[in-house]
Amino acid sequence: MSTFDVLSRYGTAALLRFAGAVALFLTLHLIRIPLVLVARVLEGVMRRIDGYAVRQASAKPTSPINHFFAHTTPSGGA
Repeated sequence: MSTFDVLSRYGTAALLRFAGAVALFLTLHLIRIPLVLVARVLEGVMRRIDGYAVRQASAKPTSPINHFFAHTTPSGGA
């Protein structure tokens, strides 16, 4: 069915509604592309931060953990 057949059978309003729907569809997809790119970049950054946090949390401590009390007790009484 050609454009002129649609125009003669359904009228100008139907043809304009169809053209508007196609234009809206294309516009929404063009708007979506930058948002998808931002989401992918954000995902990559978050993966790197997550990996860094996991490496820091699972590393063995380089110094004693208990910093509140002396690690060597003085000899003798009170």
